[in-house]
Amino acid sequence: MPDDTEKNPGAADVVTYERVGAVARVTLNRPDYRNAQNSAMTYALDAAFRRAADDDEVHALVLAGAGKHFSAGHDIGTPERDAHLSFPRKAGLWWDHVGKEGADARYARESEVYLGMCRRWRELPKPVVCAVQGACVAGGLMLAWVCDLIVASEDAFFADPVVRMGIPGVEYFAHPWVMGPRIAKEFLYTGERMSARRAYEIGMVNRVVPRADLAAEADTLAARIAGMPRFGLALTKRAVNQAEDLMGLHNGLDSVFGLHHVAHAHNAETGADSLGGMDARGMRDAARRAAGPAAEAPEGA
Repeated sequence: MPDDTEKNPGAADVVTYERVGAVARVTLNRPDYRNAQNSAMTYALDAAFRRAADDDEVHALVLAGAGKHFSAGHDIGTPERDAHLSFPRKAGLWWDHVGKEGADARYARESEVYLGMCRRWRELPKPVVCAVQGACVAGGLMLAWVCDLIVASEDAFFADPVVRMGIPGVEYFAHPWVMGPRIAKEFLYTGERMSARRAYEIGMVNRVVPRADLAAEADTLAARIAGMPRFGLALTKRAVNQAEDLMGLHNGLDSVFGLHHVAHAHNAETGADSLGGMDARGMRDAARRAAGPAAEAPEGA
């Protein structure tokens, strides 16, 4: 690719943006917390996608995660968890969650930062290649699934363990579409990790490469895509997304989002909190018990 790199300033940015030629590389940048997604990261990611959409020189993107893991999911326990703060809403017209109580607050926030943002990003009219290494867990799945292609390293693994919280999967409930109903049920019922190789076998991942080759493979694939006509790519992406919605994805997401919030409300009514008492440590310990003492379970959910 041509050497016309553009970078945004600030090494401490929770999302970084770089353009090389016709490819924009967007990187989740909280490696100390396995790229757990707080609201600051969510809105920084949205700004990066908006920047790429507005740049006529960008024909394709790569979404990556800094460090050992792509993303351990939503931030449910780091020192920078910011679920109590307001941010300028971008995904819809629902009211702000701050100052509300109970299901009113949870539904408002998750409609915006989880389901709403994922739907918004899926409609980015430029192809996105996701580069996944290490953990791609729960909310990490949501980021990978809204991308058009997924390249995984051999050490990557995928999991949605939130049934341990009494919750029927993450907010962007694309499981039956990206892996098929029976595999989705096994994936959710057990909470087990799915290897990159297995994800490739079921068609959830496009390519599996050695860890050392991940960035180059994703960049090369994105650059090859970027050589196609920009408008043609946008129309093709819209065509496939529309076909997927005709298969029920859009309505399915709405229906399961309601079930998701029934589960949150039930947990809050009958237990300690809306997460069924399962904080980041609890989820990690449960994953270790299920997988055996050698397992390293990432934080986040």
